[in-house]
Amino acid sequence: MNRFEVLSDILEQRYSCRAFRPDPVPRAQFEAMFGIAQRTASWCNAQPWHVALLSGDALERFRSGLVEMAEQGGSEPHIDFPASYDGVYAERRRECGLALYQSVGIARDDMERRREQHMDNFRLFGAPHVAVISTARNLGTYGAVDCGGYVSNLLNAATSLGIASIPQAAPARYGHYVADAIGLSGDRLIVCVVSFGYADTSHPVNGFRTSRAGVPSVVSFLD
Repeated sequence: MNRFEVLSDILEQRYSCRAFRPDPVPRAQFEAMFGIAQRTASWCNAQPWHVALLSGDALERFRSGLVEMAEQGGSEPHIDFPASYDGVYAERRRECGLALYQSVGIARDDMERRREQHMDNFRLFGAPHVAVISTARNLGTYGAVDCGGYVSNLLNAATSLGIASIPQAAPARYGHYVADAIGLSGDRLIVCVVSFGYADTSHPVNGFRTSRAGVPSVVSFLD
């Protein structure tokens, strides 16, 4: 394959994994992944991202505390969540949610099982590793945008190595808890977390895929 075909194949293969095996990923794989993601472009080459990778006992303490926070409710994100999903954005969100519930046999009116599925976000889907991504507070929106580019490259690097992943906004609802758990200084903001590991391919939740809008829906060519 040529380079475009290789990239296309990686992007086609990548998906958000929602059930992981417990097997750990070797440290060398993470070092390779983070190394290539470091080539991400950033505004003025600021490279505002920082990663705290949790594994083992540190991760289990983090996971347990996150579930406790979610059960208590409330929300304290460092970066504001979307005010609303309207129009086509609401349609795409709804399509994704329905496909997820259908994959695991949850009826639309089964609120208890929907809640349990939602709580899996805070259990981090059983992943053996979780990367907490933060940005420099003073870099504002563009720092967060740069971190988004970094996360995308990290996901694709993981896919190229046969490692499953899922970027997660839900844990960032509890920004202060997450920051305290990793000893983050006050000049940084939690952007998201990314869960990593090897996919449990026998779990039906890993069988569905989200759709993508066609190019004409998102690109305007102005000649």
